[in-house]
Amino acid sequence: MLYYLFTWLQDHLHIPGSGLFQYISFRTAMTVIVSLIITTVFGSRLIRLLHRKQVGETIRDLGLEGEEKKRGTPTMGGLIIIAGILIPTLLFAKLDNIYVIIMIVTTIWMGAIGFLDDYIKVFRKNKEGLAGRFKVIGQVGLGTIIAITMYFHPDIVVREQVTNPTSSKPVEVVINPQTGESTYAENVKSTKTNIPFYKNNEFDYAKVLDSFGLNSTLATFLVFLVFVVFIVTAVSNGANITDGIDGLATGTSAIVGITLAILAYVSGNIIFSEYLNIMYIPNSGELVIFAGAFIGACTGFLWYNAYPAQVFMGDTGSLTIGGIIAAFAILIRKELLIPILCGIFLIELVSVILQVSYFKYTKNKFGEGRRIFLMSPLHHHYQKRGYHEAKIVTRFVIVSVFLAILTIVTLKVR
Repeated sequence: MLYYLFTWLQDHLHIPGSGLFQYISFRTAMTVIVSLIITTVFGSRLIRLLHRKQVGETIRDLGLEGEEKKRGTPTMGGLIIIAGILIPTLLFAKLDNIYVIIMIVTTIWMGAIGFLDDYIKVFRKNKEGLAGRFKVIGQVGLGTIIAITMYFHPDIVVREQVTNPTSSKPVEVVINPQTGESTYAENVKSTKTNIPFYKNNEFDYAKVLDSFGLNSTLATFLVFLVFVVFIVTAVSNGANITDGIDGLATGTSAIVGITLAILAYVSGNIIFSEYLNIMYIPNSGELVIFAGAFIGACTGFLWYNAYPAQVFMGDTGSLTIGGIIAAFAILIRKELLIPILCGIFLIELVSVILQVSYFKYTKNKFGEGRRIFLMSPLHHHYQKRGYHEAKIVTRFVIVSVFLAILTIVTLKVR
């Protein structure tokens, strides 16, 4: 909103300083600041409100140290994160940008699913919360919306070099300084994405079914749809599982958010994308504004969520965070980097799958269920081994920083 106001002031009244809102870097800095203010200042008020409404966390008896102290701690604090993301985005982003619109829809959509789950747990006194199948339906629904929009919306394109221009729109002429040959660059619809450790760093969903002779538009869309739905579901559940000890999901998500902001900036900037020889995605640079709000919200929430936590984000926060990370990575065509970037989420999710699968397998074979870990998810395994949760979080965050750096490095390692 403020972007349009100050653009009008700059164009009509020429007020000094109003031109700053044309710069993504300035608006990103402002979103971080406003988001931090919202989550820290107004977050404390929401925590007091949750206390008065007795919106406390129900703690299961898992035999973990310090478990009883957390009983009654306010939950549904993800509302703080959602407010810290949406308000700055609405103030400083271009609201007619399709990428920003998708991220706003993602935040509200996943926030609503998480809020409903927490509401059933807290106010209906149902420890199971929202049935798992309804969560999956919501995640699949969001993935489908994202896939359809990306595949068919005319404004979601990439810049590619072509020999003969096919569109009627103006194209950019690129002259090779060594050979003197001319090539052309134009914005085209594409199902290409970035893939790490590959020669040209690109992967095309349209090529998946080539070996089967299925290269129709419908087949390509279905492949793309399956990938998107799987990624949204996996990452949102991974974030949900990671949110098991104070500050873990919030701290690692802030690191992921910073990395995604960097990737969005270089992908949406034609100079940096050409220098790094990566895919240029027109208009995607506006996502950096949203990323700034996300980083500020996670960091500000960490003020109250760090050990000992004064508030838990609940599924309202964890499902929202996971959905945002998945959707953001898909939009900037870096979704295949998620196993590296969100390695903590992946490890936590895989630890649960392995534990449950192995337990069922051994129970059927030997009549007694056996475990790989002392407890899953993985962070509980380390708690059982006697590590303090603050130390576990610190070490997981350090690993997350390493994975973030490795993710950025993959842009040049081919």
